[in-house]
Amino acid sequence: MSLFKKKTHAEKYPYNPETEVPFIHANTCNRDMVAGFKEKNSGIFHEVMLIKDKKDIEEFKASYGIKGDIHMF
Repeated sequence: MSLFKKKTHAEKYPYNPETEVPFIHANTCNRDMVAGFKEKNSGIFHEVMLIKDKKDIEEFKASYGIKGDIHMF
């Protein structure tokens, strides 16, 4: 048994689809993209993972059970 277990993204951040919307935030200056969740009421964005390619987007969607497209801003 290992003392250290790598947590999945879903274990690190508890996603609530009733109060949050999945988003990908793209920085126009350096072209970095970050996946996370935006609160519906306050508009606060919670970063979850860095996106490098389409594989990362699919991993993000699979980790949280997200179906369909993700909004970008």
